[in-house]
Amino acid sequence: MAALGVIAVYSASRYVAKTQYGDELYFVKKQAIGFVLGFALMLLCGRFDYHKLKGKKVRWVALILPMILLALVFVPGIGKSNYGATRWIGIGGVTVQPSELAKYGFVVFASAYISEHMGEMRTFKGVLPVLAAGGAICVLIIIEPNMSVTMCVGLLMLAMLFLGGMKIKHFLVIFVPALLVVPVLILIEPYRLSRLSAFLDPWENPRGEGYQLIQSLYALGNGGWFGTGLFNSRQKYRFLPFAESDFILSIIGEELGFIGILVLFTICTLLVFRGIKAAREANDFFSFLMASGITLVYGIQTVINALVVSGSIPPTGLPLPLVSSGNTSLIITMASMGVLYSISRKNGRAQKREFISYNKA
Repeated sequence: MAALGVIAVYSASRYVAKTQYGDELYFVKKQAIGFVLGFALMLLCGRFDYHKLKGKKVRWVALILPMILLALVFVPGIGKSNYGATRWIGIGGVTVQPSELAKYGFVVFASAYISEHMGEMRTFKGVLPVLAAGGAICVLIIIEPNMSVTMCVGLLMLAMLFLGGMKIKHFLVIFVPALLVVPVLILIEPYRLSRLSAFLDPWENPRGEGYQLIQSLYALGNGGWFGTGLFNSRQKYRFLPFAESDFILSIIGEELGFIGILVLFTICTLLVFRGIKAAREANDFFSFLMASGITLVYGIQTVINALVVSGSIPPTGLPLPLVSSGNTSLIITMASMGVLYSISRKNGRAQKREFISYNKA
């Protein structure tokens, strides 16, 4: 999937890269570097004993370090702003997006905490530490502002609490207010209200807020069943903004058509299914939660990106995992897939030992 993403980034970005940076390989070279680093980390994490993440010191580092980085984006000279949002940290010529690290840091913390306090998760007091950790991350991300990632972390937090054994009544006490907060967050920010208006009727302001969604729909519509052919997209010629990142799925749909999108999401579904299988066959509760959390991060983000690109929900900036341009997301997601593979591999070894023992008996 990540290798296909490198090809997709090249196709979607080469014109903009050539006109804006004088090098049509500008974006794809960065993506290729991210792919190589991500692949190396994936192999390393695939051999890593993930149970070490359960340690008390490690879990707190996994939670607090991303929160410190999220706070640093607001420090002048360190934080980098783009299109009205401050979401990156600049270190020399390298930029890092802390919110990508925060998602998986929360998975590590929540998995370790819940697995050690299984009995307490049936009480409202018992869920408060996980709720506080997830809520703090959401607050730091929403003030960047970045509502899309905030929604991802919020949904991830609720899902992890539910899987951890939280009672339905406690789940509703948290979920209902969280659901009511969403329209409030939209109303208090004019740009979010404009995006909602563009979602309801993008042609009301076709050169303003509705422009990106309209161009995305043009790309998908132009693709038809079989697409215009690889590298033959028209919308990437500065018609569709962020064609190489948040809206790369539109370019894939235009070039490869409905069949190409179907194949892509078949692979995505297979990846999610394998993650669920790894969680289901886990030998302990920590492994179950870790596998579930990693799969949830990937699945939630993929679904939200697809819904945005197709105009099914209001537009919001969120990359397609493993495919969109962006090294932080690519490297961390590939590393997390290595951890997921490590869990699956350990499950397979345990089942093999059980099978051999059973046959000997």
